[in-house]
Amino acid sequence: MPLRDVVVIGASAGGIEALTALVSTLPGDFASTLFVVLHIPPHSPSSLPAILSRSGPLPAVHPEDGEPIQPGRIYVAPPDKHLLIEHDRVVVKRGPKENRARPSVDALFRSAAYVYRSRVIGIVLSGTLDDGTSGLWSVKRLGGLAIVQQPEEAAFPDMPCNALEQVEVDHTLGVHDMGALLCGLVKQSVTEQPHVPPEILKRLELEVQIATDDDAFERGIMEWGELTPFTCPECHGVLVRLYEGKLARFRCHTGHAFTPNALLAEVTEAVEHQLWQAMRGLEECTMLLKHMGEHFQQAGQNDIAALFFTKARENGERARVVHESLPRHEQLSGDLRR
Repeated sequence: MPLRDVVVIGASAGGIEALTALVSTLPGDFASTLFVVLHIPPHSPSSLPAILSRSGPLPAVHPEDGEPIQPGRIYVAPPDKHLLIEHDRVVVKRGPKENRARPSVDALFRSAAYVYRSRVIGIVLSGTLDDGTSGLWSVKRLGGLAIVQQPEEAAFPDMPCNALEQVEVDHTLGVHDMGALLCGLVKQSVTEQPHVPPEILKRLELEVQIATDDDAFERGIMEWGELTPFTCPECHGVLVRLYEGKLARFRCHTGHAFTPNALLAEVTEAVEHQLWQAMRGLEECTMLLKHMGEHFQQAGQNDIAALFFTKARENGERARVVHESLPRHEQLSGDLRR
């Protein structure tokens, strides 16, 4: 009878401290395999495997694509690549971003749930926004267990709070207590598999494939959701709305995925970028108008020069309006309610 021997863990800001505390409580003969996604800058080298190996008895590695899964190891997602699970091997791919991140917690959790069903234990640790909530929902829907770090303990409680709001979590506790809990859970036999409607399994398979080979349009993602008036901030493609229990989220036809929180954060960040670009363009236009006015003034064409100087002043006023709006612009997400 199979055991709950697949542990998937997701974290973001504040996640290194939480992860090191968790792995320090695990024994050297821990029989399960751990898979970890931590959001890190895409072009920065990651020392997380070395940090986790020093923090506890289990060896941690950045796996190679296609590497066979070994028990008693910690597999850590490399920078700028998704970490996925596929039939007893690790898949490392540079698929489309989810929730503005690659690697994505949701992508890892979905792939584990699709392959191992009730054998999966999903853990959400400290982080901002809500990557991991959708994936944890899939873990639970397919019979796995959900564990969330106590928000009061987390350095950044948004990821735990969002998971608790949207998913029926089995355990909420501090990271120092998770090792003892996991040691008991991974010895449990999986006796029942929940009934999962075929359409949920089909869409889950589709989303795992999108994270693997970035072929969302050809695989028909647009047929699985309702069209929205929103466009993808990454590629400006059309977004469809997908539903998972109480959670609604979005995907575009190229494969990028967003929760409402992540979409709002990305859109407001893009608005700020556009405001700076608008101000730059207006100020550049003002400088060019002044330059041309001076040119005509030096040529003795004072009437024409006056016209250019007037337009430069008008343009400068428009630039000032944009400039004054920038300090008031907010980068928002759904987490502003906390």
